Amino acid sequence: MSIICGFPILEGVYCLACARWLWKKCLYSAGNESEHWGLATAEEFEPVPRLCRLILSVYEDDLHNPIWAPPGGYGIDPDNVILRKDYEETQGHAPPYLIYLDHANADIVLAIRGLNLAKESDYAVLLDNKLGQTKFDGGYVHNGLLKAAKWVFDEECEFLKELLDRYPSYTLTFAGHSLGAGVVALLVMIAVQNRGKLGNIERKQIRCYAIAPARCMSLNLAVRYANIINSIVLQDDFLPRTTTALEDVFTSLFCLPCLLCLMCLKDTCTLEEKILKDPRRLYAPGRLYHIVERKPFRIGRFPPVVRTAVPVDGRFEHLVLSCNATSDHTIIWIERESQKALDIMLEKDRIMQIPTTQKMERQETLALEHSEEYKAALQRAVALNIPQASLPPSYGTFHEMEEGETSSQSTGEVSTPFFKKWKESWDSFVERLFEVDESGQMVFKRSSSKKSSTSSTLPH
Repeated sequence: MSIICGFPILEGVYCLACARWLWKKCLYSAGNESEHWGLATAEEFEPVPRLCRLILSVYEDDLHNPIWAPPGGYGIDPDNVILRKDYEETQGHAPPYLIYLDHANADIVLAIRGLNLAKESDYAVLLDNKLGQTKFDGGYVHNGLLKAAKWVFDEECEFLKELLDRYPSYTLTFAGHSLGAGVVALLVMIAVQNRGKLGNIERKQIRCYAIAPARCMSLNLAVRYANIINSIVLQDDFLPRTTTALEDVFTSLFCLPCLLCLMCLKDTCTLEEKILKDPRRLYAPGRLYHIVERKPFRIGRFPPVVRTAVPVDGRFEHLVLSCNATSDHTIIWIERESQKALDIMLEKDRIMQIPTTQKMERQETLALEHSEEYKAALQRAVALNIPQASLPPSYGTFHEMEEGETSSQSTGEVSTPFFKKWKESWDSFVERLFEVDESGQMVFKRSSSKKSSTSSTLPH
């Protein structure tokens, strides 16, 4: 009798737990993540819409007769595009890119486009991400993106060196969207470690803007490179929040709703302490800029607000159940909303009539605040015992690859195309989530602190 009565109680507990999880997810909005971050200023956010338009121009076949130009045009001089490479020239090693001489802003820009849904080579780069396959600079990175970044650097480092020799006062900027954002985030790390190949350019002259990036580096690297890498995320964008291995997402299209549900359930139930202690978990890189334009239980878009921080915990850890999760990922919407946000910042400055001298002082103060915030994030990471989260040397270089570490670049390993191993990947994904009990039924695997990270239920 007690057993029979126990079932309704157990079912009631499960129903209450599911209702609580559903209620928590429905109330959760993207603005919750950045509500305590500081507001970005016009000076620091000014390059974002300009670089978005430059990335958009990579999609054009003829910049003199553009097809996809946003209202007002790209605002670039086609004659200053000094190098372009398409899929035929990259041979699938990396997405198409261009190098642009921005004389108006004293900048040399290498811009890489996002994922092309019709190109198998782009999928091969994005989905080449075997867990723990590649270590880099004391942390873990996305294997396929690192290979693409290394290929681009080897191809263009001599050309970039010539440009920097010709324009020594110019900055070197790497910019990309989606797939390209992950490539440039790792490309700038390679450039920092190989500044000698770029003519010994100063570290402060190198910067990166990753627009809607994939999660491509472990937390220690994401924090340590926050003073040169900037990630821009629009509201509910799904990709910077997708913690599950992208191979599992793209090779399980028939079960995508179930997969997203499991991912949300995992995000809600996993302890944050366990998340932070996982050295192989990948994150959105660098300093984060979050463009917030919608509010909970409100219809329509509001004037966008840009918040920025170098967070250690709470770094876009949860998927947002939103109808805009995919549309917020598109470069066209990001360009529009970032320009609106910048216009609002500039209008406020105009109304306040801030003199030029005071703007220069504000820039110096902003640089000091960012430096202090960066150091505080590093100290926070060290306090949480995140592996290899120590302060970098004062001269700006980082530790070399530890002895015994392997990567596909050093071993010459060729990854199996994702479409040849999708079944194996999905099976291993299911094994990480479920286990078979004594009665032969599939049940959720219970987490245990005694298990090693390799047997964790967290899919990466």
